[in-house]
Amino acid sequence: MTTGSTTTSTEAPAEETAPLAAGRPRPRARAGLAACVGLGALLPALTDAYTVSLASTALVLAVLAMSTQMLVGVAGLPSFGQAAYLGVGAYTAALLAEAGLTIGPVQLVAAAAAGALTAAATAPLVLRTRATAFLMTTFAVQSLAATIAAQWSTVTGGDEGMHTPPVTVWPGTAPLTGAGYVYWYTLGCFLLLAAAVAVLMRSRVALILRGCADHETRMAALGHHVTAELASGYTAAGALAGAGGALLVAVNRYVSPADLGFEVAAVALLAAAIGAGTMTGAVAGAIAVVAARDLVGGATGGHAPALLGALFLVVAYGRPLARHLTRLRRTPAEGKPS
Repeated sequence: MTTGSTTTSTEAPAEETAPLAAGRPRPRARAGLAACVGLGALLPALTDAYTVSLASTALVLAVLAMSTQMLVGVAGLPSFGQAAYLGVGAYTAALLAEAGLTIGPVQLVAAAAAGALTAAATAPLVLRTRATAFLMTTFAVQSLAATIAAQWSTVTGGDEGMHTPPVTVWPGTAPLTGAGYVYWYTLGCFLLLAAAVAVLMRSRVALILRGCADHETRMAALGHHVTAELASGYTAAGALAGAGGALLVAVNRYVSPADLGFEVAAVALLAAAIGAGTMTGAVAGAIAVVAARDLVGGATGGHAPALLGALFLVVAYGRPLARHLTRLRRTPAEGKPS
């Protein structure tokens, strides 16, 4: 980052040239992304309905992980509260469905708007803090949202939750009831949201958020209104999480306070941590978490918590070791002529 004027410029690291991250994707990365999308589209024809439903769940978690990554990996804000905005979006979509409005895209837009409004309302509170205090404040927001969902039974159904009818893609079309159709709908919405995130990550907003993460004091000295600019990123992350809530309702046809709970927030943060600061990594992390928790965990006699714990330890201790080995490999050997 250079500070010769009131403008800020950055050079994106190599990994940020991947799809869904800041920078223009390389041809090889674009080819890999196209192959992944093509394979994903064929998934219902390649595997059973249970695995397809898990893939839909992974896509929902991937949206939440991207929302968390926008704060953790881009803005440098360790958020634990994005599950709250996921829940706001989910209950918004569920209430619309209960009222007879089952059009999935309408629910998606309404849920994103609800998530954005809630995030904008809570941003002045949480952005008064940073670092560990920010983490604890967002944890309080998540806990409060889960408590409200459990206690406001006249609206949310309380601990019993809300069952919803299946979504439709367009007025007059048949409801999406099969696992494959729901998956294709979720995949299409995920790709649209991912494209929006990719555009945002190449915008001035993302550069400012990265600048605040690198040196907030310097950004303020350059004339930036740091809190307001972080609030814009926080609001965008809330909108993305709210959209994920609408997809959650489309996949499960059910929402309860557990969907705003500690476990959901923890796995979203874990997926973002696996992502190492990139959006593609956050998506891969979400897929890895769902595979370890539901696919592999189910096949090992219910040891999913142990697998998630092992995955967390691998991320926590494996990444510093990998960085150390990379530095050693790049360091010229002693005595070798330069």
